[in-house]
Amino acid sequence: MTNESGSAVGLGPRQPLKVSGNTPPPSVPLAFFEAAFVGLIGCGVALVVAHSQAITDPTSDPTVAAAHLAMLATLSMGLLGAIHQFTPVVTQRPLRSIWIAKATFVTWLLAAWFLPLGIGFEQEGVVEAGGFLAATAIVLLIVNLWSPLGAKGKGAPVIGLRFAVAGFALTACFGVVYVFDRQGNWFDLSGHVVLAHASIGLFAWLGLTYLSVAERLYPMFFLAHVPGKRRSGLVAVTVVPLGVVLLSPGLLFKITALAWVGGAFILCGLAAHLVSLSMHLKYRKRKLDLYFLFVITAEVSMLVGVGLAISSALIMGVDHHLGVMLAAAAVAALAGWILEAFAGHIHKVIPFVVWAMFRSRGIEKNRLGKQLMFGDLYNHSIAAVVYVILTLGIGSVCLGFATSTPILLISGGMLLAISGVLLAINLSAKSLQLMGASSNKS
Repeated sequence: MTNESGSAVGLGPRQPLKVSGNTPPPSVPLAFFEAAFVGLIGCGVALVVAHSQAITDPTSDPTVAAAHLAMLATLSMGLLGAIHQFTPVVTQRPLRSIWIAKATFVTWLLAAWFLPLGIGFEQEGVVEAGGFLAATAIVLLIVNLWSPLGAKGKGAPVIGLRFAVAGFALTACFGVVYVFDRQGNWFDLSGHVVLAHASIGLFAWLGLTYLSVAERLYPMFFLAHVPGKRRSGLVAVTVVPLGVVLLSPGLLFKITALAWVGGAFILCGLAAHLVSLSMHLKYRKRKLDLYFLFVITAEVSMLVGVGLAISSALIMGVDHHLGVMLAAAAVAALAGWILEAFAGHIHKVIPFVVWAMFRSRGIEKNRLGKQLMFGDLYNHSIAAVVYVILTLGIGSVCLGFATSTPILLISGGMLLAISGVLLAINLSAKSLQLMGASSNKS
C-alpha cells in the first residue's frame, strides 16, 4: 500500500516494495506504454500524409492506414499495457506467464505496424502478415488472461475486462476476415461495413476496457470512497457490450431499427459511466488538477463523438458525403475520448509503476536528496503542454473531417505527433536520469 505522496505505508525505508505480488515486472506494461507513444507519433505523421485523400474519401487506403495506427499502434497498444498491469490487481491472480506477455507485446507491435503500413503502401503480403500476427497476439493474450479472468470474481472491473477481451477477439476476427481478401471477392468494404467494424473496436474493446479500468483507478487517483454499492459502473460495463451486439449487425446488414436500438443501449451504458464518474468527483478528497482536466476533457470528447454519430445517421440520407465525413469525425472524437483518458491516466500510472520499481531497488531519494515521490518522475509543465497540444490536435482532426478542411487535418496530425514525442520524453527522461544518478552513486 502507498499513500498519494509516494511514501510506503507500513514498510521500512529500506524494505523492497512491490505494487502487488501478482503484477508483472514493470518492463511489461512500460514496453506497451512506450510503444503507444511511438504509435501516436506515427498516427500523426500518417494523418498529415493522408490529408488530401481523407477529405475526399475517409475509407481510402491512406486514411485507413492512419486510423489503424491510431487504433492498433496507439490506443490498443496502450490499453494492452493497462490490461497486463491491472488484471492481476483486480483479480488477485497473476498472469499465466510473463514470457507470454512479452511474446504478446512483440507480436502485437509487429501487427500494429505491418497492417497500416501494408494498407498505406498497398502491400497485400504485409497486410496478411499483420493479420496473422494480430491473431497470434490475441490468442496469446487470451491464454495469458484465461486464469485470472476465468476465476470467480465479481465487480465491474472484472466483468468489464472479460467482455473487453471478448470484444478485442471479435474485433480482430472481423478484421482478419477481410484482411485476407481486400479485393471485394467476399464482400464490399463499403462505409457501413467499416463502421460496423469500428463500432466493435471503439465500444466493445477500447471503450469497455477504459470503463472497466476506470472503476479501479477513479477511487485511487481521485482519493474517492463512494459509499454503498456502485451499481452505475456495473451497468456501464454490461449494457455497452449488449448495445454493440445490436449496433454492429444493424450497421453491417443495414437494419436501421436494430442499429438505433443498439445505439440507445450504448448511450445508456455511457450515461451510467458518467454517473459513476460524477459520484467519484462528488466524494473525492484530492484537489482538482491536470488529471481532472484530462478525464473531463475525455468525457467531453465522448459526448461530441456521440453527437456527431447521431448527426451523421440523420444526415446520411440527405447529404451522403457530409454524412460520411461526420461519421469519420465521430470516430475521431470517440478515439479522442480514449486517447485523452489514456494520456491523463498514464501520467499517474507510469510514475506509480516506476516509483515502486525504484523503491524495490533501494532508490528512495530524488536528485535533490529528498524523499522520492511520484511527481518527481515527470515534468508537470510539459504535462500541461501535452494536455493543450493533445486536446487541440484531437479537436483539429475532428473539425477537419466534419468540415472537409485539409489544413485542419494537417495541423491536427502534427499536434498529435508532437504530443507523442513529448509524452515519450517526459515520462521516461526523468526516470532515466534518476536511474543514472543512482548508478553513479553506487
